[in-house]
Amino acid sequence: MSLENFLYRLHFDTENSRPSDLEVDWGDAPLTYKLYRGLSVIPLPEDMPLSLVDQTVSQEMSLPQLGAWLWYSYGLIQISQSLLTTTSADAGSESFLPLVTNRRAVPSGGGLYPSELYVYLKLSSIPSGLYHYDVAHHRLVQLREGNFDHVLSRALGGSCPVHACFGVAFVSIYFWKNFFKYDEFSYRLQGLDAGVLLGQLQEMANQLGVTTAVHYQFLDRAMNALLGLSADQESVYAVVPLSLQIEGERHSHSVAQWTERGEKTASELIRELPEQQHVQVMRSKRMRQYPALLQMNEAAMQESTHSFTRYSDQLESKWPRRSDERILLPRMQKPSYDLAQYCRERFSPEVDFIRRKTDQNQVARIMEMTMNALSYGNDLGKNQEVAWRRLSLFVSIHQVEGIQDGAYAYEPLEHALYPIVYGDFRARLQDGMTLDNVNLYQVPLCFHVVGTRDHLINQLGYRGYRIQQMEAGIVVHQLLLAAFTCGMGGHPLLGFDVENCDDLYNLETEEKTCLIQIPVGYYRPRARLQGGLHG
Repeated sequence: MSLENFLYRLHFDTENSRPSDLEVDWGDAPLTYKLYRGLSVIPLPEDMPLSLVDQTVSQEMSLPQLGAWLWYSYGLIQISQSLLTTTSADAGSESFLPLVTNRRAVPSGGGLYPSELYVYLKLSSIPSGLYHYDVAHHRLVQLREGNFDHVLSRALGGSCPVHACFGVAFVSIYFWKNFFKYDEFSYRLQGLDAGVLLGQLQEMANQLGVTTAVHYQFLDRAMNALLGLSADQESVYAVVPLSLQIEGERHSHSVAQWTERGEKTASELIRELPEQQHVQVMRSKRMRQYPALLQMNEAAMQESTHSFTRYSDQLESKWPRRSDERILLPRMQKPSYDLAQYCRERFSPEVDFIRRKTDQNQVARIMEMTMNALSYGNDLGKNQEVAWRRLSLFVSIHQVEGIQDGAYAYEPLEHALYPIVYGDFRARLQDGMTLDNVNLYQVPLCFHVVGTRDHLINQLGYRGYRIQQMEAGIVVHQLLLAAFTCGMGGHPLLGFDVENCDDLYNLETEEKTCLIQIPVGYYRPRARLQGGLHG
């Protein structure tokens, strides 16, 4: 299989990345969370704070604070019960399948949540070691006990002082959880899902006064072996060290300085680790093979620390000026909001969007908050301007006070909108949708997160594709949060005509492409019976 052709189909020919005759066997669907059997567990406190204001960690993260961080990051916030209508081959024969959906604080394609969350912790309240966050029971499952600072530090290439951190989070992808429904198209979905979770982990950590930095480059096989993962089922996508913030400093464990202490290989570290095999439950009895996903995962792996690189060393950071005409947006104060409220109320509108007055201040706030997400600490390079070249934000605007209808590019340094073409493009965008589940005619803002057309492969190899998708997910997370602070909602979509949108923004001339579409606007509450365990 040509990996280049595989990625091209994922992005520009999505209908052929999923068999047209695929029938999803919902009766044999996997669980949306992973369960372990026969391992020691540590229950986490179940009394969650209703507000995250003034919940800052002081000397050490307590068990209740750890539980709140995990629950609001990836725990089960809501449980929804409905009926799934299925039609048999016989005409007119319908049946109804009970469908229970577990909702979390972050969105996921199809509500399948392919990511799993693991943590390495060094706290006085629990034994030091590696744990899996058991979402179903809100508890920690112990995978290994002990201190693994040295192993983790070497697996990260010496780019992080793990000894100075009280913990490390790991975001993995369990391939079958998405593949059973989306087939090969799941490879595009899962990177975005992981990125949205990374955005939520960082936002929650910042609320608690905890510093984070995302590491995309590490020795994959060593990291998987440390957690006891089988690479043909699940693989780590990102590693996030955790430490307490230093006064006036956002990223206390900077990843800008790389420590060169000789080459380290995954094979070398694996030999130091006792092999572990755990019994796990995912419910599915019949699983199809996914060789393309495994081939991509293998091609993206890093075997040696000598393969680690920095994207910023290889890219000009100049922003291409599209025209002399621009709209300078007002600088807005950072809004005050309770992240816990956002987690509980997050909603992805579909036909629920309604038209309501939208002004320039709301656009300015959403734009600025969204692109500030790329100021996060990471191992690609600390230059924010270069990060803004990896990803950019475009928007199609309709009936916003002070802004003419049209398609615009956002320039974050100037905090300005540059017009590309004027007009009402709602019909064009609606026609490009593969499903009619979202009414774009009611939406004042339709955002597109844009990245390089080569998906960073020229700089970072095939690992660049999943890095680009994860960074796009981080941006999407912040965009949804920014929309919430304006009283709006957004719905991330991959079911859109990419080439149509690229042509609208004239992106091909810049070697860029639209990665994801997010319509944003006001919406009416959906009619449903709802109750809360917190009263």
